[in-house]
Amino acid sequence: MRAARTWLAVAGAALAAAPAAAAGLAERGDAGATQWPGNAAVVTYASERAFRAALAADPAEVVRHVPSLRVAELRPRGGAARYAAALARRPGILRVEPRRDRRAAVEPALVPPSVGGPLQWQYAATRVDQVPDDVRRAAAAVTIAVIDTGADTTAPDLAAKAPRTYDVRTGTARVVDSNGHGTFVASLAAGSSDNGEGIAGAGGDARLMIVKAGRADGTFTDVDEAAAIVWAVDHGARILNLSLGGPETSAVERNAVEYAVSRGALLVAAVGNDYAEGNALQYPAALLQRPGSFGAGGDGLAVTASTRSGERAAFANTGSHLSLAAPGDGVFAAVSSTSSARRYPRVPLPGSLAGSYGFGSGTSYAAPQASGVAALVWAANPLLTAAEVADILERTASGRGRWTPETGFGVVDAAAAVAAARNAVPPDAVRVAGTRAGRRVTLSWTRVRDAAAFRVSVVRDGRRAQVLTPATASTRATYALPLGSTYRFTVAALDPNGSPTAESPPWTVTLRPAPKR
Repeated sequence: MRAARTWLAVAGAALAAAPAAAAGLAERGDAGATQWPGNAAVVTYASERAFRAALAADPAEVVRHVPSLRVAELRPRGGAARYAAALARRPGILRVEPRRDRRAAVEPALVPPSVGGPLQWQYAATRVDQVPDDVRRAAAAVTIAVIDTGADTTAPDLAAKAPRTYDVRTGTARVVDSNGHGTFVASLAAGSSDNGEGIAGAGGDARLMIVKAGRADGTFTDVDEAAAIVWAVDHGARILNLSLGGPETSAVERNAVEYAVSRGALLVAAVGNDYAEGNALQYPAALLQRPGSFGAGGDGLAVTASTRSGERAAFANTGSHLSLAAPGDGVFAAVSSTSSARRYPRVPLPGSLAGSYGFGSGTSYAAPQASGVAALVWAANPLLTAAEVADILERTASGRGRWTPETGFGVVDAAAAVAAARNAVPPDAVRVAGTRAGRRVTLSWTRVRDAAAFRVSVVRDGRRAQVLTPATASTRATYALPLGSTYRFTVAALDPNGSPTAESPPWTVTLRPAPKR
């Protein structure tokens, strides 16, 4: 039976820019501007590699370089307007604009006062800009599922990811987002960072899955949510973003959460925007991090929203169930072309040649940034469990181990989390991960200290465990398996006598049969 209870999807709602801020934006130039003070072009880029490649193709004098913001001021030999138009087309160049000269009394609300400060301030606030390029690229092995109102897959930053799509209510791949919420969320989680257009999502090259469960008015039911969770997990999603919530939970929702957790997925949920209306618990966030846990343990991450200064946003919920915070007060992201311009006001993006963009506020927009950073952590160490990824994000956040009911363990810190992930698995622990291609599953596992060999076992559809490889010195194996079953693999480290000394947590995969034609 379909639940009658209705869920609110919009844990974050787009906010129109204040008049002063809009005036600041209107004064900005673009690649075709006639006024370029000092004949300078200010470029914001996705990675140092992209910047070096673009500069090699279009040489110019580097007047000022701010690596921590991935910003540089350039002075070309010719005219800045023509140079900027060419540079904006280079891969990994997010934005090119004229230098903005300022007086001390002028401080536009939406742009930091430093030269070339990006509209997308949250990228530096979470220190995603300081994650090594190799980790950002390795995130391509991780899939983030955005369970929401769909997405505009023609938006440049989403189109570049070629996301897998599914509508749980229609059973089709059509996920048109007339509401706009899902598009904004998806771009923050995993929008392309090297397509030379728009913004950069927090997840680097992480794959994107769009699972539409919400209606055009932004509402869900717990059944919609549960169906979306199961579909996403069954189709390879390792991280599930749930920027949705309601004041009650249900058995179907709890079961869906348990299903995902038991299969090794990490769930990330927004805690809600009801601080002024009583600060009530919101689910599923309160399932992932239980009330009274004070951030310890849990089955995922419950995320609140922070401001530019790192404080809790005034609207964001608090409580004993918070995990951490991420920017959610006036963040910049992609806007669905089919959404209401009143709900999601469009903001001109200088240097951008396509797509629509704007600002939004809400814990809905904080959660996907935590999801994106989780993908980077898994990229840095693919043998971590979901619980270990969540723990790393919490203990490396800005609170550095100190928990508060306002922001949990603090604002997520991508650079610190990635650094911690590289050395997270003890030398005597076994961790297994895998990839699949059709019927073939390839496993890899850690080389454990003092292990003489490894034994690979599998449980098929909950039956008795079967040993696939009794003993091997390798840390990699490939198996061809029948379709239509769920497999749970474990790897045990063996001593010289063949006795197990350690066993990995299971890695689970479902090999669905090919659809009938």
